[in-house]
Amino acid sequence: MHQLTMIPPVVWAQRNNVIYVTICVEDSVNPDIKIEPEQIIFRSIAGFEVKNLYEITIPLYAPIEPENSKTTVSGRNIELVLQKPSTDTKYWPHLTKEKKKYHWLKVDFKKWKDEDDSDDETGSGAGGIGGDGNIDDMLSMMGGGGGGPKFGGLGDYNEPSDEDSDDEEMPELDDIENETAGKGKEKSEETMPNLEEVKPATTA
Repeated sequence: MHQLTMIPPVVWAQRNNVIYVTICVEDSVNPDIKIEPEQIIFRSIAGFEVKNLYEITIPLYAPIEPENSKTTVSGRNIELVLQKPSTDTKYWPHLTKEKKKYHWLKVDFKKWKDEDDSDDETGSGAGGIGGDGNIDDMLSMMGGGGGGPKFGGLGDYNEPSDEDSDDEEMPELDDIENETAGKGKEKSEETMPNLEEVKPATTA
C-alpha cells in the first residue's frame, strides 16, 4: 500500500536559554531526527491505525548547540529541547528563519513563558500568562484539581485556590427565593384562623 508523505504538526515555546519543539506524531517508528546548528530534519513512519511517512525540515531563526540539545521520543509525540548558545539570551520573534505563517506550526502555550517572567516570579504567583487565576484554572484542569503537587514548586501556590473555590459554590438565586417564599406561605397559613373554628364562636 502506498504511503502518503505528510508534514507533521509542530508546536514550539521558548525560555531565555532553550527552545522547545514538539513534533506531534503518534506511534513513531524508528524516527530519524537530525538536530543541526541551523535546522531540524525529521523523518519517520508514524500513526496508530494508518501508517504514513512524516517528513519536515525546519530552518531555525538562529543557531543552536546540537550537542547540548535533547530529544525525547514517546508514543504520543517527539519532544526536542534545543539549547541556545550562552551568548543568545534574547527571545526569538519566531521559530523559523523566515517570518511566515506555516499551517503546521503553532505556539505551545503550556510551555510558553514571557521574556520578562523569571522563574522566581511564577513561583511566588506574580505575573504569568493572563494572571494568576488562569494558571490555577489551567493546573486544576490538567491535574483534575488534585494535580497541584505534581508541578513541584507550584503545589503550594495552588492550594489557596482550592479554599477560594469553596466560597464560590453559592446557591442559585432562584433556589433562595423559592425557599423564602415557601417559608412565608407556611407562616401565613398558621397565623390565619380556620373559618370553621371561628363560626361557632360568633353564633353562640
